[in-house]
Amino acid sequence: MRYKKRIITGILAVGILSITTSFKSDFFEIAKQIEIFTTLFKELNMNYVDETNPAKLMDTAIEAMLEDLDPYTKFWNEQEVEQARIQNAGEYTGIGAHVKTTQNKIILREVYQDYPADKAGLKAGDEIIKIDNITLQDFDEDAGELLKGSPDTQVKLTYLRQGKTKTTTLTREKVNINAVPFYQLTDGDIGYIVLTKFNKKASAEVAGALQELKKQGAKKIILDLRNNPGGLLSEAINVSNIFIEKGALITSTKSVIEKYNKTYFTQKAALDTNIPIAVLINGRSASASEIVSGSIQDLDRGVVLGARSFGKGLVQRPKKLTYGTQLKVTISRYYTPSGRCIQALDYQHRDKEGNAIRTQEDNYKEFLTKNGRKVYDGGGILPDIELKTAAYSEITKALETEDIIFNYVTKFYYDNPQLDPKKFYVDEKIYTDFLSYLKNNNFTYTTKTEKSLQNTLKTAKKEGLDKDIEQEYQTLLASIQQAKQHELQEKSEEIKQLLTDQIVKRYVYEKGLYAYYLTNNDVIKKAKEILNNPAEYKKILKTN
Repeated sequence: MRYKKRIITGILAVGILSITTSFKSDFFEIAKQIEIFTTLFKELNMNYVDETNPAKLMDTAIEAMLEDLDPYTKFWNEQEVEQARIQNAGEYTGIGAHVKTTQNKIILREVYQDYPADKAGLKAGDEIIKIDNITLQDFDEDAGELLKGSPDTQVKLTYLRQGKTKTTTLTREKVNINAVPFYQLTDGDIGYIVLTKFNKKASAEVAGALQELKKQGAKKIILDLRNNPGGLLSEAINVSNIFIEKGALITSTKSVIEKYNKTYFTQKAALDTNIPIAVLINGRSASASEIVSGSIQDLDRGVVLGARSFGKGLVQRPKKLTYGTQLKVTISRYYTPSGRCIQALDYQHRDKEGNAIRTQEDNYKEFLTKNGRKVYDGGGILPDIELKTAAYSEITKALETEDIIFNYVTKFYYDNPQLDPKKFYVDEKIYTDFLSYLKNNNFTYTTKTEKSLQNTLKTAKKEGLDKDIEQEYQTLLASIQQAKQHELQEKSEEIKQLLTDQIVKRYVYEKGLYAYYLTNNDVIKKAKEILNNPAEYKKILKTN
């Protein structure tokens, strides 16, 4: 298989990749390269010494072709096309759970309250090992698809929980994926709205929540976009339009392809252009979330709080291919009303490890908001008010990527069945226990500095200098390990916040977590403080 990959990748390098380069100007070159690839593919499959799998070879070819581009340009098979449709539509039929599917394994990441999985007693952390009569260990395709089906059909699940095997039977039903899973009036006159995704329901649900909260007496609004990965561009415009007057520029898109150079203005009369707004963002607020928070910031329509957003300034569009497949392709970059492109990573330029280069702060360009406040491009939306607990650093990302936090929270949940989540927070005792858990589970991650050192040592070996620098190399590695341990303490506030959020959510579900936020979350406390101080609010926005 490795040999096949080399063949395909080589052809892509000299052939298919040139399609992207030449597409706009040289149709003959496109036809030529397609013919070369087609004939090679045919000859390879007809003449190779062992039996080949044409579908797998083509998957390898496609993956290799797209690998040099940005991570958002992807080929979708039929199942992935359907999944995208579900995400945008906001509904599907299944068991009502968010799952992580890996090879021969399904882990429940979240169980939605009052849906089939919850009614059957399933919990986050449960590992499904068998669906009906299909043992997942022997199943090569996407096992997550087996959980879906027609409404009112049954599915039998066998799963592992804390080392014990259990079984249950569920009846599938329609699952609604709300863009606004929670809104509530707090402190008498502050409306709190959580927007978690930009599907087709987003603007309608935000508008409905705002109108209901105003009926209840809301005179100020907190719009929570933390952890919102984005979604539909059209819904980002519509959500902004709820608070921004008709005819205002929200975003513009620019591309080397002329037809994708567009400007997007609000199309309707706003619901409320005067109500004070606090928008909450963090390092996992991306794309459409950044369009909304960026427009509100640039137009001085509200105060933005939290931590710097993700920095995804690229726009994708699905293009239909044959046999029900699609190409989700990056077509343009988007810009906020002041002219900022907040894209953080440059995928056209990469380091020695092949990673996209991040725009350095020294290279950020300055722009001005409507009222003349200074804002910057190149690294996401920087909040007007930054808070440590909202940050999302490299070590926190590593803890999540390796499922360390998720697994610790699962263990904590079963170790503390009687916990009262209403007043819970991760104190030093719990955090010390978490650090012990990290040590016992040999948690480690590789920093960019370590990767650079490793490359330096490789170069030194080629030049015969490795023995001369070995001692210094080991000393530097030891220093980095100490620094990484120190970082667990330095970043303890954001890690504690993440642990607290996930632990509370295990006991009281998503809605319970947002209710908990209203009295316990530092970012919301600060937002309330700003909204309850009109003079400070106006001072931040430089309004009269």
